[in-house]
Amino acid sequence: MATQRVRVDDGVELAVRVHEPSREAVTADVRVPTVVCVHGYPDNASLWDGVVAELAGRFRVVTYDVRGAGASDRPRSRDAYLLDRLAADLAAVVDAVSPDGPVHLLAHDWGAIQTWHAVTGEWLRSRISSFTSISGPCLDHAGHWFRDNLRRPSAWRDLARQAAHSAYIGFFQLPVVPELAIRSGVLARVLRRTDPAEPAPVKADAVHGLNLYRANMLRRLGGPGERRADVPVQVVAPTGDAYVTAPLQSGVERWVDDLRVRRISGGHWVARAEPRRIARAAAELIDHVEGGTEARSLRRSRVNPRPVGRFAGHLVLVTGAANGIGRATALAFADEGADVVLADVASTTEVAGEVRARGREAFPRSVDVSDAEAMAEFAASVVAEVGVPDVVVNNAGVGVAGSVLDTSVADWAHVVDVNLWGVIHGSRLFGGRLAERGEGGHVVNVASMAAWLPNAVLPAYSTTKAAVLHLTECLRAELAAHGVGVSAVCPGVVRTSIAATARFAGAGEDEQAGRRARSDRLFARRNFAPEKVADEVLRAVERDRPVVAPTAEAKVTNVLSRFTPGLLRAAARRSSA
Repeated sequence: MATQRVRVDDGVELAVRVHEPSREAVTADVRVPTVVCVHGYPDNASLWDGVVAELAGRFRVVTYDVRGAGASDRPRSRDAYLLDRLAADLAAVVDAVSPDGPVHLLAHDWGAIQTWHAVTGEWLRSRISSFTSISGPCLDHAGHWFRDNLRRPSAWRDLARQAAHSAYIGFFQLPVVPELAIRSGVLARVLRRTDPAEPAPVKADAVHGLNLYRANMLRRLGGPGERRADVPVQVVAPTGDAYVTAPLQSGVERWVDDLRVRRISGGHWVARAEPRRIARAAAELIDHVEGGTEARSLRRSRVNPRPVGRFAGHLVLVTGAANGIGRATALAFADEGADVVLADVASTTEVAGEVRARGREAFPRSVDVSDAEAMAEFAASVVAEVGVPDVVVNNAGVGVAGSVLDTSVADWAHVVDVNLWGVIHGSRLFGGRLAERGEGGHVVNVASMAAWLPNAVLPAYSTTKAAVLHLTECLRAELAAHGVGVSAVCPGVVRTSIAATARFAGAGEDEQAGRRARSDRLFARRNFAPEKVADEVLRAVERDRPVVAPTAEAKVTNVLSRFTPGLLRAAARRSSA
């Protein structure tokens, strides 16, 4: 790491650190991109230590203490902290560390606020390749956001939430009192309570940084200007931010022609708490702008120009994808712009061709969902070769009919292994990776209306589906903290091949074919297409619905199980008589 002092026009000196890339990243004929990181309040450049560790192997990373913080000078005048002055500081740093080429910008909190100001002005024209903003909007954009949403009653809830989150700004405008709160340690305790990732700030930095709010907030929010960004911009909006809500950060499409918005789980200081998450998001945009392939996560987050399809840029994994509900679900997602991983013990070659005919990528895979070791290898290979799926549909299942007493241990083992363990494997292996990634996602577990229906005809099947339903409810509670949705889909009688392939316990081999044929005719007469279930799966993901009953009989059974369970028990007794 090399350090230097950059002197700006008003005599302030800024402490700058340049982290050179590893030797392996440097080649004679390829320019190594320079990334300049700008911290916010009440931090210094140490905010970026974890991110630098992740990025410095491939990029030349520059950090600096903004004026008033760290090892940089601390001017006393309030006007020394005006946004125009801060933008000039950033321009001076860029000129000093990269005089012959453009740089990429990564900024947080007040660092992002001043970087927005610089990017939308003349200070850095033609000097910036991309900008990733975290938890800090352009103040002019924020002023327009407040004004526009005041005219829209439907947006008043977002306004009220942001106003509550921004109450501290009014406090910082008071004379003397904020300084006393800083010097007494009260501010440090409040920050730690709202976000444990923020260490106690340096008191001198925090006191001088109050000028950022006093010099800029009222004049910018009260009289916002028209400020446009002509570079690729990525807004990273932590969903648990205690100070800047996601709607305020992300509602900037009118000002940015090339915009992406990524909502990630985490608090305001996510750059310190989850540096790998931030580094990955920044690196994906940098790599793409530098001529690399656009990562699927970038395509998924694109706002301007808006991609076609409700799930454009998404990767969806479907088990049991060779036929029935799995096949219909895979094709429905492909119709809405998603690429699809098709998993089944049967061949998915035909379905893969249908997905590709829709202009989407298909990744057929053969795997037995009941095999724990095979599923672990499958999950690892999918993530390594294709990426973490944004949506996982655990659909694979088998049918076993017959009474409890007639169902053999082998039949019980088979139905439990596929219908329950298959869902457990998919939920654990992919749900864990979605939580670790921290950018949302969804898990859909296909259960059945049999989960609500005690009966003597399908006890083994019903038991596994009831377990899947309860597993899904538990998983939904667990993954909510990571921003990952979980839904159970409980269809009734659907026109699929499950009845024609079911195992009838207690029946001889000669009788199996007849029972399968009769059950299959019943399903065919009901004539509820698997495509209708697929439509409900997509809606469940879009709306984050906990439980979905696609068919009329499923809806009725759900209601009866809640309000008149005795009636269902009586019906079960009659069916066994």
